[in-house]
Amino acid sequence: MAEFFDIFLTWQGWLYLFILTMLEIVLGIDNIIFISIVTDNLPKIKKRKARNIGLSLALIIRLILLCGAAWIMKLTYPLFTIFDKDISWQSIVLIVGGIFLIYKSTIEMHKSVKGEEEGQQKTKSSLKAIILQIVVIDIIFSFDSIISAVGMTNGIEAETHSNPLAIIFISVIFSMIIMLIFSGAISSFISENPTIKMIALSFLVTVGILLIAEAFDSKIPKGYVYFGLVFSLIVELMNIKMRKNSALK
Repeated sequence: MAEFFDIFLTWQGWLYLFILTMLEIVLGIDNIIFISIVTDNLPKIKKRKARNIGLSLALIIRLILLCGAAWIMKLTYPLFTIFDKDISWQSIVLIVGGIFLIYKSTIEMHKSVKGEEEGQQKTKSSLKAIILQIVVIDIIFSFDSIISAVGMTNGIEAETHSNPLAIIFISVIFSMIIMLIFSGAISSFISENPTIKMIALSFLVTVGILLIAEAFDSKIPKGYVYFGLVFSLIVELMNIKMRKNSALK
């Protein structure tokens, strides 16, 4: 067991822990946004419960999948070819996840644009149904998170002669604790600002498209997508501030 944590006797181990924790938090943004939006249809008393259960399940799923990290990496081997593109089990998971995200986000957009009554929306959603949706998306995002983390730590084992799995486990736990702390504030902010919710839904549609593109080995830098999200949020936050100032005059 002591050998499992030997990597933290090196400065590279601590550096990779910090980098991976930041990576897990960034990769978890879309997860938090999705959970915030699907739980918005629940009564207030159940929102926090659903968020906590959803993020706790995300942590458990990631840790279980990490135990089978070697098996997950084998899922990248091609099964068949479509349009000269190799399709693996990972590709299938990404395609299904992308379609699910696009479908769910589009439905939520339709509800918002249609102006469906808040009470009517909430009676249509049950806690079990919401948690099931969260579990599905947790599995999809966990694949992406674990494959990215394993890929980043490929070189550290040669540098330190230690198993990097401890770093990945701890970074996942740290990132999930941080997300649990801030998920309530993010959820409330999205719920209270309809325009922010629409930006968040548009972001999830884009993430769904990215997942499908990645399944067909079309690499689109996610940094551009996150930059677009942050830029849109900054513009909308300035609009919100401007409207508040105008209302005070």
